[in-house]
Amino acid sequence: MDFDHDSGDFGRLHNLFTFHLGIAVTLSWLTSLYAAVYAPWVRNIRPLIDPTNVGTVESTWSYLFIFPVVLTMAWLISIFGQNVFAKFRLLKNQAIEFGIAAVVAFVMFYLSIDRAVAAMLLGM
Repeated sequence: MDFDHDSGDFGRLHNLFTFHLGIAVTLSWLTSLYAAVYAPWVRNIRPLIDPTNVGTVESTWSYLFIFPVVLTMAWLISIFGQNVFAKFRLLKNQAIEFGIAAVVAFVMFYLSIDRAVAAMLLGM
């Protein structure tokens, strides 16, 4: 493979990844904001969701909005750091690298939605 073919594959995969990450960020924020309307505004939300959990105190804001913030930061870094990512490679196959990034992003998205749904079910 020559450099032009590699950069074309990277550009295609990067645009596809960035587009879908943008959709995940949008859905994550919308769900968290919707859940914030129904969430009880208490300092310790975890024991309300799971009474067996008596962990550290955590506010509703950090409980609902930490994953959307992390996803937004990842999305912005992905958009503005495209040239850096094009030169930085961990594996020989770019599709595998983007696949790993997609799995990590999906897990973050899932956790964001899971927390929002838990807060909505608690508030209803």
